[in-house]
Amino acid sequence: MAKKKVTRRTLLKMKRNQEPIAMITAYDYPSACLAEDAGADILLVGDSLGMVVLGYDSTIPVTLEDMLHHTKAVARGAGNAMVITDLPFMTAHLPTGEVLRKAARLMQEGLAYGVKVEGGAEIEEKVKALTAAGVPVMGHLGLTPQSVNQLGGYLIQGKDLPNAQRLLDDAKRIEEAGAFSLVLECVPEELAELVTKHLEIPVIGIGAGRYCDGQVLVYHDILALAGDLHPSFVKVYREAGKLMASGIQEYVQDVKNRHFPEEKHVSHLKEGLLEQLHGYIEGAQKHEEN
Repeated sequence: MAKKKVTRRTLLKMKRNQEPIAMITAYDYPSACLAEDAGADILLVGDSLGMVVLGYDSTIPVTLEDMLHHTKAVARGAGNAMVITDLPFMTAHLPTGEVLRKAARLMQEGLAYGVKVEGGAEIEEKVKALTAAGVPVMGHLGLTPQSVNQLGGYLIQGKDLPNAQRLLDDAKRIEEAGAFSLVLECVPEELAELVTKHLEIPVIGIGAGRYCDGQVLVYHDILALAGDLHPSFVKVYREAGKLMASGIQEYVQDVKNRHFPEEKHVSHLKEGLLEQLHGYIEGAQKHEEN
């Protein structure tokens, strides 16, 4: 049976049926096509593209125009998978009208299904405004990369009672504000399980253990495209980066050694045409001399 378009109703049904949700980041048309063909339910155009695609050391420099550019490409490669895109740094803290305008661009121009926003109680009213305006919102709690400087680094969140309680409260508030799902990043497994059971909406984990409704990882991490350093919660499925690097090295050496292109890679003029061209050049040279 052909897979149907994934919607928020699809995800709610999956949670009720305890069917795991598979989410992966995608940043361009080829990665979207591969993830779609693999059967991913959700493609997240993460602002992590700042680090794995654009070469920044955090997500903070990523702009709305960056997100639009990459979201358009992913949307063209997605078929039935839901496409969600990140609102970039500080966007959710702008005046409500500005937040709505930026989200509208990501949906109208970028063709995203909805947006993901980082934060809890401090953005509750913006989540309400977005959902009231018809924008599907995915929340994001725990380690929120846009706040990495404030958090003091990429650290596990909710490890003590006050922070765990605040995360539980924030999760419920984001759900009640209208979010259709929630990403939990880098929190203890037991806390993630508690949040997942506490909410009616699907909870998707990254570094949050085994008991969320789904999982998300970064495309470049699972394929080892961004080097050998990975967070401990990442599982590398293929060493694609090394394979690609060796292929590029072989190409460069073939060019340097004149082993590429070979006869099978070239085309030739029709018989007699080369002599005619030589004659044309000789005639042109004589004309210049006269």
